[in-house]
Amino acid sequence: MKKTVTVLLILALALALVSCGGGGSGGSDNRESAGVDKLVADYGYQWEDTSAPILNDKGAEEISFRIYSSKNASALDYNDMKIMQDLFASTNVNVEWENVSESVYSQQKNLILGNAAEQPDALYHAGITAGEINKYAQRHKFLPISDYLQYMPNFSKILEERPDIKAQLTSEDGKIYSLPRVEEMGLLQSPNILFLNKNWAAAAIKAGAVDGLTEADLKDGLSLTAAQAEKLMTYFRDNDMNGNGKADDERPMSFVYNNWQGNQCDLYGMFGLNDNLEHRVVVDGKITYTVQDERFKEATNFIANWVTNNLIDKVSFEISQDNFLANGKGAETYGFFYWWESETVVSNPENYIVCAPLAGPNGDRTACLSNNPEISTGEVVIFANVPNVEVLLTYFDRYYDPMISAQINYGPIGLVYEEELDANGMLVQKPLPEGVTSDELRLQNAPLGIIYLSDYAWEHVVNMEPRAKLRLERLDAYVTPYLPANASPTPNLQFTAKELNVISQYESALNDYIRTNLIKWLMNGGVSDADWATFQSDLTGRTHLDEIKEVYQAAYDRYASAE
Repeated sequence: MKKTVTVLLILALALALVSCGGGGSGGSDNRESAGVDKLVADYGYQWEDTSAPILNDKGAEEISFRIYSSKNASALDYNDMKIMQDLFASTNVNVEWENVSESVYSQQKNLILGNAAEQPDALYHAGITAGEINKYAQRHKFLPISDYLQYMPNFSKILEERPDIKAQLTSEDGKIYSLPRVEEMGLLQSPNILFLNKNWAAAAIKAGAVDGLTEADLKDGLSLTAAQAEKLMTYFRDNDMNGNGKADDERPMSFVYNNWQGNQCDLYGMFGLNDNLEHRVVVDGKITYTVQDERFKEATNFIANWVTNNLIDKVSFEISQDNFLANGKGAETYGFFYWWESETVVSNPENYIVCAPLAGPNGDRTACLSNNPEISTGEVVIFANVPNVEVLLTYFDRYYDPMISAQINYGPIGLVYEEELDANGMLVQKPLPEGVTSDELRLQNAPLGIIYLSDYAWEHVVNMEPRAKLRLERLDAYVTPYLPANASPTPNLQFTAKELNVISQYESALNDYIRTNLIKWLMNGGVSDADWATFQSDLTGRTHLDEIKEVYQAAYDRYASAE
């Protein structure tokens, strides 16, 4: 019965999409492109002055675009968002948003891409992969945006000043088919900070449970060896640290396994490895997979021993991010934990201090590098043959104005930001309404999506959120010094059709093979020499890692040469 209902729902959604596709002021299929000269003459179209309206009042009445987008469940309908209404007031470009939930969009995306007759003008929060761009560009389904850059002064300037961004967007045929999201704060490459309950640690020191530490050492920046951390965790495990009469609810070390932040990867830094969720990092310009390094076996066995001895909470391997955060509230249960800030995780963040990355048994102390991208491609695609596409592109170009980017990303002036700029001419956030968190306010009022917030914006246009500033301060002081100079995250890369074929054939199976073995080893005491040898043989054999690595290396070399 459930299967039947699901099928009927998808069919209904597909019919709804088709029914609203043509005709009316919002549909593009019955409209003809006016041509740039007519747009200028009849509708006042202009693109050079990025602060002036794009169309005149006649243009606002007679030209419109239909954009299909997923949205967060907490967000207002984009048509009702103040920032979107403000954009219409400043541009005179009429956009009719069709919002669906993220889950519905994931079901609908392929239907939309495959429906040649009835499509919106553009997809926002498109989530289009490099493979999909290559596939649909070859079929002439997507507009080559790079053919229209003269109508996009903000975006054109970005591409001129940032060849690295251009390289990540440029397809095999030399054209750009999607618009990016760029939010560069220096946060995403380091999504883990280690926190320690200083009161619990003080109790362990008083009890003589750990050597080489005094209570005076318990302040931000504490440098611990793995041996010291192990002794602390053992004490946390064996004692009623939170004083609730139970000695079995303490969690000596916690994280969210394979989460985008607050994950297990920095534990591998104790062995000098720059691990991440993909186990792929660039070292000395070479694509490197940590799972091929003998130190990965040593590290896995060391960490598995902590799991076996209940020093690492086994729930860490199955808990969701939301549950992890919920478990941190109320009575203290966490000894050590990984996250970006203690303020989000626990009720009493003042009881926790920031630790430097742990030093391993061989003296290695390395902060790991995430591949979380600060430059995201495939955020917006425009379908080919959209009437008056020049206007739509000029409209999207406004999103890359830093002042507008800030509002797209966090919420509008008047609701999130003060009406008046500060003494430095920068946007400053208003005090939060009572009973509303910054996340709630942002998710409700900000569409997110395509923006450009880089160094210039943070220095001259918008003040960072207080918690973002706090993260950066902590990272700069206690994590960044341990990032290796010769290693960097794998950027978004553009692949040829032949390379994409290799990735589509083999990469999913490779990732599944690594995940399956790693969780088994960590939860069951480690990996034997024989199993490790088999694993290495399978990596280069049946999982085709060498071929995958060759593809990534070729794409990375092209990217590096274009910077």
